[in-house]
Amino acid sequence: MTKAATSNRTVDLSAPLKRGDESITAVVLRKPATGELRGLALTDIMRMDIDALTTIIPRISTPALTEEECRRMDVADLTNVGVEILGFFTGQSPSA
Repeated sequence: MTKAATSNRTVDLSAPLKRGDESITAVVLRKPATGELRGLALTDIMRMDIDALTTIIPRISTPALTEEECRRMDVADLTNVGVEILGFFTGQSPSA
């Protein structure tokens, strides 16, 4: 697996997010750098704490989601995004 494949993960959203006239149907997550974890406890991310996820997602997502968009995200989509983020810390390969 290439480095790019392990440092970026795409999550298709079952409930697209609306941003003006645009509909966001997928989010690409990149492996966070240490500085992007500032103010967060790894244990909170590992527990998939909502506040921790809505803080980290805008820092590592393309398109860059806002905290408000993260809070509007369908719970299943937020869970799927959280699982992919956890994979960066556990060394698991991206889900199929």
